[in-house]
Amino acid sequence: MTKPYSESCVQNKDVILSVLAPIVSSCSDVLEIGSGTGQHAIYFAEKSPHLIWHTSDCHVYLAGINAWLSEACLTNIKEPFELDVSKSEWPEMKFDAVFTANSVHIMHQADVENLIHFTAEVLKRNGSLIIYGPFNYAGSYTSESNARFDQWLKDQDPLSCIKHFEDIDRLAINNGLKLVKDYSMPANNRILHYIKD
Repeated sequence: MTKPYSESCVQNKDVILSVLAPIVSSCSDVLEIGSGTGQHAIYFAEKSPHLIWHTSDCHVYLAGINAWLSEACLTNIKEPFELDVSKSEWPEMKFDAVFTANSVHIMHQADVENLIHFTAEVLKRNGSLIIYGPFNYAGSYTSESNARFDQWLKDQDPLSCIKHFEDIDRLAINNGLKLVKDYSMPANNRILHYIKD
């Protein structure tokens, strides 16, 4: 099959890695939720050979991820498995870190609640949750472009939207996750780094 391609993955992979690499420097197993095309997984696993990178997504995306993995021939990426955050079937394995990029704003609120809850379940003690994407703060957009993007999201699906940082933080706290740092990223994005108490 023709490999799926995301230009945004190409554009943001290095800036994400600059934050991600120190966080996962002592990790072994990282779960990526919403691996999408698989491009991030390939790049991050290639740059961090000490990691075992576990890819996952909804069923419709698995073939595309496998296409990238087959070409890359990296030994430290696991074959993708189906993970739908709207459901409760999550892996029994424990992970040192969970990473997700550009997924939370697509998810419905109930899915975000599941994401935080089950991530806390599958993380080892002192494990990290790393979320990349746009967020609102104090009820406001951080830029006009984010406001336009939010409207576009709602046009595609009325239940998709840029989420409020304060809501994410409250969910995290309620599930035993503590904010380590909120990183400002290019193009009005953020990286939220949480650690499991």
